Amino acid sequence: MALTSEKFGTLIVEEREDRVTVLLNRPEVRNAIDQQMVDELHRVCDHLEREPKILIIAGVEGVFASGADIGQLRERRRDDALRGINSSIFVRIAKLPMPVIAALDGYCLGGGAELAYAADFRIATPNLRIGNPETGLGIMAAAGATWRLKELVGEPMAKEILLAGAVLRAEEALRINLITQIHEAPVLMEAAHNLADRIAKQDPLAVRITKSVFHAPAEAHPVIDTLAQGMLFESQAKFDRMQAFLDKKAEKKSNKPDTADRTRK
Repeated sequence: MALTSEKFGTLIVEEREDRVTVLLNRPEVRNAIDQQMVDELHRVCDHLEREPKILIIAGVEGVFASGADIGQLRERRRDDALRGINSSIFVRIAKLPMPVIAALDGYCLGGGAELAYAADFRIATPNLRIGNPETGLGIMAAAGATWRLKELVGEPMAKEILLAGAVLRAEEALRINLITQIHEAPVLMEAAHNLADRIAKQDPLAVRITKSVFHAPAEAHPVIDTLAQGMLFESQAKFDRMQAFLDKKAEKKSNKPDTADRTRK
Protein backbone atom coordinates (compact mmCIF):
# COMPACT_ATOMS: atom_id res chain seq x y z
CA MET A 1 0.00 0.00 0.00
CA ALA A 2 1.34 3.43 -0.95
CA LEU A 3 1.93 5.84 1.91
CA THR A 4 -0.11 8.55 0.20
CA SER A 5 -3.21 6.35 0.47
CA GLU A 6 -2.94 6.38 4.27
CA LYS A 7 -4.37 9.10 6.49
CA PHE A 8 -2.01 11.27 8.53
CA GLY A 9 -3.02 13.95 11.00
CA THR A 10 0.36 15.56 11.72
CA LEU A 11 2.25 14.83 8.50
CA ILE A 12 1.84 15.65 4.83
CA VAL A 13 3.26 12.71 2.86
CA GLU A 14 4.12 12.43 -0.82
CA GLU A 15 5.53 9.23 -2.29
CA ARG A 16 7.36 8.94 -5.61
CA GLU A 17 9.08 6.03 -7.29
CA ASP A 18 12.42 6.63 -5.59
CA ARG A 19 11.64 8.91 -2.62
CA VAL A 20 9.18 9.90 0.07
CA THR A 21 8.68 13.50 1.22
CA VAL A 22 7.32 14.11 4.71
CA LEU A 23 6.28 17.55 5.93
CA LEU A 24 5.83 18.01 9.67
CA ASN A 25 2.41 19.62 9.82
CA ARG A 26 1.41 21.14 13.16
CA PRO A 27 1.72 24.84 12.27
CA GLU A 28 -0.38 25.98 15.23
CA VAL A 29 2.47 24.87 17.56
CA ARG A 30 5.37 25.45 15.14
CA ASN A 31 5.43 21.77 14.21
CA ALA A 32 6.20 20.63 17.75
CA ILE A 33 6.70 16.87 17.90
CA ASP A 34 3.92 15.15 19.87
CA GLN A 35 3.01 11.50 20.43
CA GLN A 36 0.78 11.36 17.34
CA MET A 37 3.58 12.68 15.13
CA VAL A 38 5.97 10.10 16.58
CA ASP A 39 3.43 7.34 15.90
CA GLU A 40 2.94 8.54 12.32
CA LEU A 41 6.69 8.74 11.72
CA HIS A 42 6.89 5.12 12.86
CA ARG A 43 4.34 4.28 10.16
CA VAL A 44 6.53 6.00 7.56
CA CYS A 45 9.53 3.99 8.79
CA ASP A 46 7.51 0.77 8.58
CA HIS A 47 6.95 1.47 4.91
CA LEU A 48 10.52 2.56 4.11
CA GLU A 49 12.02 -0.47 5.83
CA ARG A 50 9.90 -2.69 3.57
CA GLU A 51 10.35 -0.55 0.44
CA PRO A 52 13.65 1.38 0.77
CA LYS A 53 13.50 4.88 -0.69
CA ILE A 54 15.17 8.23 -0.05
CA LEU A 55 13.39 10.23 2.66
CA ILE A 56 13.11 14.03 2.66
CA ILE A 57 11.84 15.60 5.90
CA ALA A 58 10.82 19.26 6.17
CA GLY A 59 8.28 21.40 7.99
CA VAL A 60 5.39 23.61 6.93
CA GLU A 61 5.05 27.40 7.13
CA GLY A 62 8.69 28.37 7.55
CA VAL A 63 9.46 26.14 10.54
CA PHE A 64 11.09 22.71 10.72
CA ALA A 65 10.17 21.79 14.30
CA SER A 66 10.27 24.00 17.38
CA GLY A 67 10.92 21.00 19.62
CA ALA A 68 8.99 18.36 21.46
CA ASP A 69 5.48 19.34 22.50
CA ILE A 70 6.07 21.09 25.85
CA GLY A 71 2.50 20.46 26.97
CA GLN A 72 3.01 16.71 26.68
CA LEU A 73 6.63 16.87 27.84
CA ARG A 74 5.67 18.61 31.09
CA GLU A 75 3.39 15.71 32.04
CA ARG A 76 5.88 12.94 31.28
CA ARG A 77 7.52 11.15 34.18
CA ARG A 78 10.36 8.68 34.74
CA ASP A 79 8.63 5.74 33.07
CA ASP A 80 7.92 7.87 29.99
CA ALA A 81 11.60 8.82 29.77
CA LEU A 82 12.61 5.18 30.04
CA ARG A 83 10.39 4.35 27.07
CA GLY A 84 12.59 6.57 24.88
CA ILE A 85 9.61 7.95 22.96
CA ASN A 86 11.53 10.38 20.75
CA SER A 87 14.92 8.65 20.81
CA SER A 88 13.46 5.41 19.47
CA ILE A 89 11.93 7.05 16.40
CA PHE A 90 15.06 9.11 15.71
CA VAL A 91 17.24 5.98 15.91
CA ARG A 92 14.87 4.26 13.52
CA ILE A 93 15.01 7.18 11.06
CA ALA A 94 18.82 7.22 11.24
CA LYS A 95 18.92 3.51 10.43
CA LEU A 96 16.61 3.65 7.41
CA PRO A 97 18.16 1.74 4.49
CA MET A 98 18.36 4.73 2.13
CA PRO A 99 19.64 8.25 2.94
CA VAL A 100 17.55 10.79 4.82
CA ILE A 101 17.62 14.50 3.90
CA ALA A 102 16.47 17.12 6.41
CA ALA A 103 15.44 20.42 4.79
CA LEU A 104 15.53 22.98 7.60
CA ASP A 105 13.80 26.34 7.76
CA GLY A 106 13.25 28.60 10.74
CA TYR A 107 13.19 27.03 14.19
CA CYS A 108 14.89 23.66 14.54
CA LEU A 109 15.14 23.32 18.29
CA GLY A 110 15.18 20.63 20.95
CA GLY A 111 13.59 17.47 19.62
CA GLY A 112 13.38 19.11 16.20
CA ALA A 113 17.16 19.54 16.17
CA GLU A 114 17.63 15.95 17.32
CA LEU A 115 15.46 14.78 14.44
CA ALA A 116 17.69 16.79 12.07
CA TYR A 117 20.84 15.29 13.61
CA ALA A 118 19.47 11.81 12.79
CA ALA A 119 19.39 12.65 9.06
CA ASP A 120 22.27 11.87 6.70
CA PHE A 121 22.11 15.33 5.09
CA ARG A 122 21.04 18.70 6.48
CA ILE A 123 20.42 21.69 4.22
CA ALA A 124 18.84 24.94 5.37
CA THR A 125 17.59 28.43 4.67
CA PRO A 126 19.21 31.62 6.02
CA ASN A 127 16.38 31.73 8.58
CA LEU A 128 17.59 28.62 10.40
CA ARG A 129 17.84 28.69 14.19
CA ILE A 130 19.16 25.35 15.43
CA GLY A 131 20.07 24.26 18.95
CA ASN A 132 19.12 22.42 22.11
CA PRO A 133 17.72 24.64 24.89
CA GLU A 134 16.64 21.66 27.04
CA THR A 135 18.80 22.45 30.06
CA GLY A 136 17.00 25.79 30.35
CA LEU A 137 13.80 23.78 30.85
CA GLY A 138 15.27 21.57 33.54
CA ILE A 139 15.85 18.52 31.35
CA MET A 140 18.49 17.31 28.88
CA ALA A 141 18.55 16.60 25.17
CA ALA A 142 18.05 12.86 25.55
CA ALA A 143 16.99 11.82 22.04
CA GLY A 144 20.42 11.61 20.44
CA ALA A 145 22.01 15.04 20.76
CA THR A 146 24.46 14.10 23.53
CA TRP A 147 26.24 11.65 21.24
CA ARG A 148 25.25 12.52 17.67
CA LEU A 149 26.11 16.21 18.01
CA LYS A 150 29.63 15.48 19.25
CA GLU A 151 30.21 13.28 16.22
CA LEU A 152 28.87 15.98 13.89
CA VAL A 153 30.57 19.14 15.19
CA GLY A 154 33.13 18.05 17.79
CA GLU A 155 33.07 18.22 21.57
CA PRO A 156 33.68 21.96 22.18
CA MET A 157 30.85 23.16 19.95
CA ALA A 158 28.55 20.36 21.10
CA LYS A 159 29.04 21.56 24.68
CA GLU A 160 28.29 25.17 23.65
CA ILE A 161 24.96 23.95 22.30
CA LEU A 162 24.07 21.39 24.97
CA LEU A 163 25.44 23.02 28.14
CA ALA A 164 25.37 26.75 27.33
CA GLY A 165 22.20 26.81 25.22
CA ALA A 166 23.79 28.19 22.06
CA VAL A 167 21.31 28.53 19.20
CA LEU A 168 23.09 28.74 15.86
CA ARG A 169 22.17 30.69 12.77
CA ALA A 170 22.60 29.18 9.32
CA GLU A 171 26.03 30.67 8.56
CA GLU A 172 27.49 29.39 11.83
CA ALA A 173 25.91 25.96 11.30
CA LEU A 174 27.46 25.87 7.83
CA ARG A 175 30.87 26.90 9.15
CA ILE A 176 30.98 23.96 11.56
CA ASN A 177 29.52 21.54 8.97
CA LEU A 178 26.31 20.93 10.89
CA ILE A 179 24.60 21.79 7.59
CA THR A 180 26.14 21.55 4.13
CA GLN A 181 24.08 23.96 2.02
CA ILE A 182 22.13 27.21 2.43
CA HIS A 183 19.27 28.06 0.06
CA GLU A 184 16.61 30.74 0.10
CA ALA A 185 13.30 29.46 1.43
CA PRO A 186 11.42 29.38 -1.92
CA VAL A 187 13.94 26.93 -3.39
CA LEU A 188 14.76 24.85 -0.32
CA MET A 189 12.63 21.87 -1.36
CA GLU A 190 13.94 22.09 -4.91
CA ALA A 191 17.47 21.86 -3.50
CA ALA A 192 16.44 18.86 -1.39
CA HIS A 193 15.04 17.11 -4.45
CA ASN A 194 18.18 17.96 -6.45
CA LEU A 195 20.23 16.25 -3.76
CA ALA A 196 17.84 13.30 -3.83
CA ASP A 197 18.26 13.16 -7.63
CA ARG A 198 22.03 12.86 -7.21
CA ILE A 199 21.59 10.03 -4.73
CA ALA A 200 19.04 8.31 -6.96
CA LYS A 201 21.54 8.20 -9.84
CA GLN A 202 23.76 5.90 -7.80
CA ASP A 203 23.18 2.16 -7.57
CA PRO A 204 20.58 1.73 -4.77
CA LEU A 205 22.18 -1.42 -3.35
CA ALA A 206 25.62 0.21 -3.28
CA VAL A 207 24.13 3.25 -1.50
CA ARG A 208 22.35 1.09 1.07
CA ILE A 209 25.40 -1.02 1.84
CA THR A 210 27.72 2.02 1.95
CA LYS A 211 25.42 3.76 4.46
CA SER A 212 25.31 0.66 6.63
CA VAL A 213 29.10 0.19 6.56
CA PHE A 214 29.68 3.91 7.18
CA HIS A 215 27.78 3.69 10.46
CA ALA A 216 29.33 0.41 11.60
CA PRO A 217 31.43 0.60 14.80
CA ALA A 218 35.17 1.14 14.38
CA GLU A 219 36.03 -2.37 15.49
CA ALA A 220 34.00 -3.83 12.61
CA HIS A 221 36.40 -2.34 10.05
CA PRO A 222 38.04 -3.37 7.78
CA VAL A 223 36.35 -6.79 7.84
CA ILE A 224 32.87 -5.38 7.22
CA ASP A 225 34.16 -3.29 4.27
CA THR A 226 35.69 -6.37 2.67
CA LEU A 227 32.57 -8.50 3.15
CA ALA A 228 30.30 -5.74 1.85
CA GLN A 229 32.49 -5.22 -1.21
CA GLY A 230 32.38 -8.95 -1.85
CA MET A 231 28.59 -8.78 -1.98
CA LEU A 232 28.65 -5.82 -4.36
CA PHE A 233 31.24 -7.47 -6.62
CA GLU A 234 28.61 -10.16 -7.34
CA SER A 235 25.74 -7.78 -8.07
CA GLN A 236 24.43 -7.45 -11.61
CA ALA A 237 24.37 -3.67 -11.27
CA LYS A 238 28.14 -3.67 -10.78
CA PHE A 239 28.68 -5.49 -14.10
CA ASP A 240 26.10 -3.38 -15.96
CA ARG A 241 27.34 -0.03 -14.65
CA MET A 242 31.00 -0.81 -15.20
CA GLN A 243 30.32 -2.09 -18.71
CA ALA A 244 28.36 1.06 -19.48
CA PHE A 245 31.31 3.13 -18.23
CA LEU A 246 33.75 1.19 -20.44
CA ASP A 247 31.44 1.43 -23.46
CA LYS A 248 31.11 5.19 -23.03
CA LYS A 249 34.86 5.56 -22.68
CA ALA A 250 35.45 3.50 -25.83
CA GLU A 251 32.87 5.54 -27.74
CA LYS A 252 34.57 8.81 -26.77
CA LYS A 253 37.91 7.42 -27.87
CA SER A 254 36.55 6.27 -31.23
CA ASN A 255 34.96 9.67 -31.86
CA LYS A 256 38.16 11.55 -31.07
CA PRO A 257 40.05 12.68 -34.25
CA ASP A 258 43.28 10.80 -34.79
CA THR A 259 46.29 13.02 -33.94
CA ALA A 260 48.44 11.63 -36.76
CA ASP A 261 45.76 12.32 -39.35
CA ARG A 262 45.42 15.92 -38.19
CA THR A 263 49.19 16.35 -38.36
CA ARG A 264 49.34 15.07 -41.94
CA LYS A 265 46.59 17.45 -42.92
